[in-house]
Amino acid sequence: MASKAKAVTATIKLVINAGQAKPAPPVGPALGQAGLNIMSFCKDFNAKTADKKPEIPVPVVITAYSDKTFTYVMKTPPVTYFIKQAANIKSGSQRPGHAVAAEISVKNIFDIAQQKQQDVPDMSIDAICRSVAGTCKSMGVKVVSA
Repeated sequence: MASKAKAVTATIKLVINAGQAKPAPPVGPALGQAGLNIMSFCKDFNAKTADKKPEIPVPVVITAYSDKTFTYVMKTPPVTYFIKQAANIKSGSQRPGHAVAAEISVKNIFDIAQQKQQDVPDMSIDAICRSVAGTCKSMGVKVVSA
């Protein structure tokens, strides 16, 4: 028995707070353009993220198929979210490179890299650590070796 492969019509990338998917923008218009069932996605996403804190941003990659069905993959929160949590700040520096918003330890960077490795399993932990350190620099967060 040969099964027909579904044709992919769209790939939609969104960042939605955990348990906060609603048919309002940005979710509704993005899924509506692809002709997908918005409420089905919202209910399923909210059920899967019910155990997470509502302020946690969850990146989602939605793949829409030609028969109006879809699949989606939830990723780990953005690196900036983890850095803000580790440094206990609301936002980065207004002037990165000039003013330091906070400090973060190398151990925290390693912990963040371990969590992000779920999204990029083919990258080495060292490369992910360098990427996280670069994000810290662009946010005005100083990396200390303590």
